Amino acid sequence: MKDHLQGDDAQLAAMGHRPELQRNFSTMSMLGLAFAVLNSWTALSASLSISLTSGGSTSVIWGLVTAGICNLCIAASLAEFLSAYPTAGGQYHWVAVSWPKWVPILSWVTGWINVAGWIALVATNALLSSELIMGIISVLHPGFESQRWQQFLIYIGFTLGAFVINAFLNSVLPVVYRGAFIWSIGGFVLVSITVLACASPDYNSADFVFRNFINQTGWPDGIAWLLGLLQGGLGVTAFDAVAHMIEEIPGASTEGPKIMVSCVGIGTFTGAIFLIVLLFVAGDMKTVVNSSAGPLLQIFLDATKNKAGAICLLMLPLVCLAFATISVMTTSSRMIFAFSRDGGLPASPFFARVHLKLGLPLNALILTSGVVIAFGFIFLGSSSAFNAIVSSSVVALDLSYAMPIAVNCLQGRNSLPERKWKLPSAVGWVADMISLSYILLTTVLFLFPPALPVTGSNMNYCIAAFAIIVIVSVFQWFVDGHKNFTGPRIDLTA
Repeated sequence: MKDHLQGDDAQLAAMGHRPELQRNFSTMSMLGLAFAVLNSWTALSASLSISLTSGGSTSVIWGLVTAGICNLCIAASLAEFLSAYPTAGGQYHWVAVSWPKWVPILSWVTGWINVAGWIALVATNALLSSELIMGIISVLHPGFESQRWQQFLIYIGFTLGAFVINAFLNSVLPVVYRGAFIWSIGGFVLVSITVLACASPDYNSADFVFRNFINQTGWPDGIAWLLGLLQGGLGVTAFDAVAHMIEEIPGASTEGPKIMVSCVGIGTFTGAIFLIVLLFVAGDMKTVVNSSAGPLLQIFLDATKNKAGAICLLMLPLVCLAFATISVMTTSSRMIFAFSRDGGLPASPFFARVHLKLGLPLNALILTSGVVIAFGFIFLGSSSAFNAIVSSSVVALDLSYAMPIAVNCLQGRNSLPERKWKLPSAVGWVADMISLSYILLTTVLFLFPPALPVTGSNMNYCIAAFAIIVIVSVFQWFVDGHKNFTGPRIDLTA
């Protein structure tokens, strides 16, 4: 273990950074964190409202299969970069070392997009959690009419709770994430068996589960199905969490790539099984789609025929979402810390500071929480803000994945040094081409409004959020970045 740590710290020093964070995550606890971030079966089931109206069962199942295969290709491609350069900077660092000619501008753009994606993902998990709780309230009180401000307060509660745990319980987070992994897998098995047993023998047909198509979006059927990919994309993205936490795990260049690819594979498998189970036990799909309780709780009600039983089952994915909010906030703060360490954000020295007593980047954690709360005010003002925030997180993360992969391809896949994780040349090219094609398609699609006709309230404000990010980053580039940001500090001969 000691040799591992010395080797990891030497590799980090060769990339120009002092080891400031403790390597107290084991492979199992890091896998727990990565799987808690993806939170696939829970995120997929909690976000059923996205795809049930935009393709129905065919979008739910086959959309996940499509997204899962494509994201597995992306993870395999990025794992090569992680093995060569195991630094918390992740994508913006990989772009810089792959194509030094275009540093710092490519590195700057990638870093800003990645930071935005992670903050939006914290907001996404807090929103999903608040939706489930509002669903429980509507089941217990049928006459209750929910207001967005009520959900907003629950959203704030989840955000502040995640902040407190991250700030003051950092030393026990590895144990928490091991527990999160066990809870998630155990919950997946328990809920699946319970709903199948309760619904027996009244199951939906296989034809319904694998071929039923619903389109309530107003878009043509083909575009509606593609828009439903957003749900699948949400459930298997954010695997770069491993990269941003890589400075806290021993054997980084070997274990990191394994964890990155494994969490996507496990997430796709468990997510697909769970969604198939839900569709087999679901009742009338119109009721499910339009239920004030939310699609997931309504399916539990249909299966168990019991309010208390359905709510108890919902507690399992709800706790998973709480774990996810905590773990995504952990990762987001580390990404902000890494980018600030290289001077990428305003007041970078402040956000790159590691709190001496707590042993974590507290200021970066505060910034994450503050911006997530600001996202909540967008939700207060628009009924389609949920889709916009989800879209923003998926699109931003995917774009940050595309940057290093595209740069590597433009140089004939020869930009990386020798590394412990390396794809065979032909396999690497196939994985890269699938990755870039998928990201290009979904980036365009996920900026579309979720339904037609487009109004001010159902407009997809994802593009507006991106415009704000671009404006702020461009402004900051001219004010400070072009003078002080030179990309990550790199000295491979150190």
